[in-house]
Amino acid sequence: MKFSGFPEPGELVVGRVDEIEDFGVFVDLEEYQDKRGLVHVSEVASGWIKNIRDHVNVDQMVVCKVLEVNEGSEQIDLSIKDVNDHQRSDKVQEWKAEQKADKWMELAFGEDMADEQYAAVANELLAAFGTMYEGFEQAAIHGPAALEDTDLSEAEVEAIVETARENVSVPYVRVTGYVDLRAPGSNGVEDVRAALQAAEGNGQVPDEVELDVEYVGAPEYRIRVKAPNYKTAEHELEASAGRASESIEAAGGTAEYHRQRRSDEE
Repeated sequence: MKFSGFPEPGELVVGRVDEIEDFGVFVDLEEYQDKRGLVHVSEVASGWIKNIRDHVNVDQMVVCKVLEVNEGSEQIDLSIKDVNDHQRSDKVQEWKAEQKADKWMELAFGEDMADEQYAAVANELLAAFGTMYEGFEQAAIHGPAALEDTDLSEAEVEAIVETARENVSVPYVRVTGYVDLRAPGSNGVEDVRAALQAAEGNGQVPDEVELDVEYVGAPEYRIRVKAPNYKTAEHELEASAGRASESIEAAGGTAEYHRQRRSDEE
């Protein structure tokens, strides 16, 4: 997505060097539609510059600070030297993240998505999360609940969540489910204990997954899963509940899997 309008003074922008002259460098702004700025030779680097081409090349990506904006003449004055290494690194990461989010928008709504719908959805994500990338990331972790405070339609939320869960890599996600275990007869305690051991994995849980099973209140047990992504977490949660159910039912008992704690549903 490219913004219409102009950047604000003090803003950091990503640009591509388009033209180099002795007096300065012309930079096409990657984040703004049809906007070009000028880095005066004195703003390219600190100290005396003998040859400006020793510092920048055509097609080089640069991070600049916006110094002044004259919308009437469409003149944007930029500085490269006023951006430190930390700012440069953070801005490039942010820009790359938004490029990913732009691709996810296409995956969610199609390449022929109308500009008006794109802008409306993007603005909702920006308003709620600050960046589109953060919106998709939160949708991957928390599902539709992450978007409940936006004005997105149900279909738009579904498209974003589905795309996010297919494409967004997050450090980890946590999911929780519950299983009710009932076992009649004199061996009921042992049968439930065996079912809980089955739920914990019996060596079947992948190394990158953390899985815990804990007592909540008879006959309810909580299963918590921490995993690298939502799909893996959901799979392991359901597999854990499935192992417990299979074990208890083989012993003549019953099992019921649910996502909300019973007390929360009352």
